[in-house]
Amino acid sequence: MAEIGTYLKKHTEALVKDVGIEAACQITGKSKATLGRYYSDNAEHTDRFMPVDAVAKLEQEASYPHVTSALADLKNITLSYDTKNASNGDASVTRSGGVNADVIALSQRFAFLMSEYQTAIEDGIITVNEAKRLLRETVMLQHVLLDMKLHLEEESA
Repeated sequence: MAEIGTYLKKHTEALVKDVGIEAACQITGKSKATLGRYYSDNAEHTDRFMPVDAVAKLEQEASYPHVTSALADLKNITLSYDTKNASNGDASVTRSGGVNADVIALSQRFAFLMSEYQTAIEDGIITVNEAKRLLRETVMLQHVLLDMKLHLEEESA
């Protein structure tokens, strides 16, 4: 259970930082200290997690559903976005390009990830900051893969 808690806390932190701490406070009605406790790895806060309604409110404003994605990962579930969720039902508002652009973006993101990994592993130890950079690149790679999946679904329909 401790590993799951740590995993969820890291994604909760990513969600809050995606939205911005000040905006997250306004959206949820929680203080900075309270939000910080939800993703703190201090022993005294191991059993504190962000309420589901607060997660839902933040994910409406975030660029990516960090906590929902983490929960899906824990159950080996694959998520897909509703392409009609963009304003005016126009999917092109949030995604542009096509499969070719996605392949290029995918190779670039993967190169960034491998570069970060090479830098991180040089001394044989991956520090917390290096792990955060690797996680950030991995999430960006996920975004590109999701866009590619949606483009492929559009082309096959």
